[in-house]
Amino acid sequence: MRALIRGLAALALWALAGCATVVAPPAGPAVAESGPADDAAANAAWARVLQKFVDDQGRVDFSGLARDRADLDRFVAWVARTTPADRPQIFGNITAALAHHINAYNAVAMYAVLESGLPSTLAGWRKVRFFFLKKYQIAGRSMSLYAYENEVIRPLQDARLHFAVNCMSVGCPRLPREPFRAEVLDVQLEREAKAFFAEPRNFRVDQAEGVVYLSEILKFYPSDFLAFAPSLVAYANRYAPVAAPLDLPVRFTPYDWTVNHQPGRR
Repeated sequence: MRALIRGLAALALWALAGCATVVAPPAGPAVAESGPADDAAANAAWARVLQKFVDDQGRVDFSGLARDRADLDRFVAWVARTTPADRPQIFGNITAALAHHINAYNAVAMYAVLESGLPSTLAGWRKVRFFFLKKYQIAGRSMSLYAYENEVIRPLQDARLHFAVNCMSVGCPRLPREPFRAEVLDVQLEREAKAFFAEPRNFRVDQAEGVVYLSEILKFYPSDFLAFAPSLVAYANRYAPVAAPLDLPVRFTPYDWTVNHQPGRR
């Protein structure tokens, strides 16, 4: 039955592919020559976006960003034209590539919210349009956010990326106010994993019910986590403040697809 459902889903997505649209990248500033100076300026622009428009809870002031989007546009334009062929220092090793792709995904998702007209939610049909039917220029290729995550980022095989990649929904992990950087990426991913499982919405033991509640993120990508632990609870216990009994059944907290706007900033 699962194989049939997967087959039908694949067929539906194939049919919908004909409805896909390519979202043009922002123009960005005129760049005389690609190179380290261009890279540094683009990454500094992304750092300013996170500092200026993201609060300590990881919520985004999208309305303010829509009025002052030059830095985001600069970074997204850089992501669009920055390819493995001309940036071996970025794509040449897994750590550097993973840091770059996490930042790029988060920025493109933020850009996608603006280009979608600041929706209040990504649930329902909006989810299909947002993740599957709209394609963006990323590293010289045209791809959807779904394809970017599943074909480019997940194959780098670090399950902690799921606590850093952010689709701008409330159900996502907290968006930090700093970029991910290759030289400290392991420390950053450990920090984000611990922060993720410290939140009751993502991990809690209900003693009365005798159940462990986990974020649906672990349900969406079970193979990624089970590559590092014998069960989803065992994986969560690696980072949770207090370990859950391994023999308890698991229930998943429904994912919240509400766009993560800062309160009062719509």
